[in-house]
Amino acid sequence: MAVLVVTPTAGVAVGPAVVPGSYYLQSVTTGFNTAASGDAVVQHRPKGDEDHQQWVVRADGENFRLENLDLPGRCLARSSAAPAMASCSAAEARWQITAAGDDQYAVKDPGADRYLTVVPAGDVWADALALGAAGGLARWYLTPLVPPRTPVPADGERTLDQVTFLTAHNAFANGVDGGFAPPIINLFPNQARGIDQQLADGVRGFMFDIHQTPDGAILCHDSCTLVVRPVALWVDLKRIVDYLRAHPAEIVTVFLEDYVAPTVLRAELARVPALADLLIRPEVEGVRERGWPRLADLRQRDKRLLIFTDHSRAEDQAAGLTRDSFGVQYQREWTVENYWSMGSGMGTSDWSCYSRWYGGAATIPLTRVEPGFRPLFVMNHFRNVPVPQTASGDNTKVLNRAERFCAPAARKKPNYLAVDRYDLGGPAAAVGQLNTYAY
Repeated sequence: MAVLVVTPTAGVAVGPAVVPGSYYLQSVTTGFNTAASGDAVVQHRPKGDEDHQQWVVRADGENFRLENLDLPGRCLARSSAAPAMASCSAAEARWQITAAGDDQYAVKDPGADRYLTVVPAGDVWADALALGAAGGLARWYLTPLVPPRTPVPADGERTLDQVTFLTAHNAFANGVDGGFAPPIINLFPNQARGIDQQLADGVRGFMFDIHQTPDGAILCHDSCTLVVRPVALWVDLKRIVDYLRAHPAEIVTVFLEDYVAPTVLRAELARVPALADLLIRPEVEGVRERGWPRLADLRQRDKRLLIFTDHSRAEDQAAGLTRDSFGVQYQREWTVENYWSMGSGMGTSDWSCYSRWYGGAATIPLTRVEPGFRPLFVMNHFRNVPVPQTASGDNTKVLNRAERFCAPAARKKPNYLAVDRYDLGGPAAAVGQLNTYAY
């Protein structure tokens, strides 16, 4: 397939040339995809091939036409004031597509100084797209429908961001190690096996909710009131550290939904002998400058436990103690994560894949990249309520969703595949498949 060299728009950085093919046209700002909606053109949550979001880019002299894959003969075009769908033969369906930085593009009206752009609407962005000025809101990715794959490097050569880990959502809520919620909610455990068995089964990512009580950081869901036999955070962390000491090739990540003061969390970690020595600290590893380290290097230096918090750095700075000062990393600085729920515990599910952190300046699109490194991608695949039959069915489909919806949405494969009831539906096989290739 030939590469077409196009003339960049004045003032726009030179980057990759446009290659005709089939793509998602994806906003750099929001991570959402351009979609045909009747005669309108909108941005929607990435939804694979289910929402008229796929486009065929064809050369037309020095310009291009973008035909919707679901609507033969219908192309992305312009009305007098806004993007619209029109016949692909119309003059208004021709676009100038030019490089706008590394792997980014501007989509411009060839006859005027106006660009396809997203539109702010309160603290989010409107569904409707517009024709507006050049700049950040007018930058787009051309994300291939079928991304190129390469063989994954040998185990010792893989970097942390090239690996997918089976991850247990609410790993503590298992009904085996202790109580995790008031009596009624206790009837719906997210997992059916204790932490020791999860480790033995190959789970390498653990999601914990921690709440502050007079006894310290306690693992419980929503509230610790009326929880029978609650488990302290340090108890499960010790189980993980003991496992790592007995298995020197393994690497584990813990995600904290974190409702405790930094002093309380620091005290909990200090109760676990040797935990601090195992911690992976991205700032010490130079991740922002050099990318994620090789697994072999982490093993050689015995740095094999990564702990993230969803807590706010700004709140900790106001409190006078940041969590990364004792080795707990702020998740929004090092990861991207899709919205946590696919819907209720029964019935149809929402497979769209978009950022959990969406809204105004706080938006972190799944597509975020930074100079020198790519954030790790946490893919959530579970419902509001962990009904076993539903979780089993969902888990049989997790590879399909990962490859058809979420990997294109994030422009990377998941590093953490988070599920309820990992013992049902075979999600470990999906993890194994994802670990056979690099995106």
